[in-house]
Amino acid sequence: MERLLHNYPYMVAVVLFVLGVYTILSQENLMKKIIGTNIMSSAIFLLFISAGNIAGGSPPIISKGYVPPEGVVLVNPLPAALILTGIVVSFSLTAFALSIVIKLHDYYGTIEADEILKLRSEL
Repeated sequence: MERLLHNYPYMVAVVLFVLGVYTILSQENLMKKIIGTNIMSSAIFLLFISAGNIAGGSPPIISKGYVPPEGVVLVNPLPAALILTGIVVSFSLTAFALSIVIKLHDYYGTIEADEILKLRSEL
């Protein structure tokens, strides 16, 4: 039980990812599918940030000639930099997907995937 409580960010990330996958697979509304992809990307961000965290670690801000004292552990800044890039990509994909949904609504009059497929089969 102690191990589970210690690793709760990983469990939350898994639950969020599964919730996002369920939302994508179970909903016909395209807006809800976009929300599901955003939930999944947030889960991945949480997972990477949790993996990069070191309990008791110090920030990796050092100056020239700095030598950390013995026993001091510096946190790796790479996961945070990758997550910032991932957030920008996720935001861009969300904006692109929303623009496509707007165009689909203008053309078909609905954003329900099954109704769009039904209308396309009639054309």
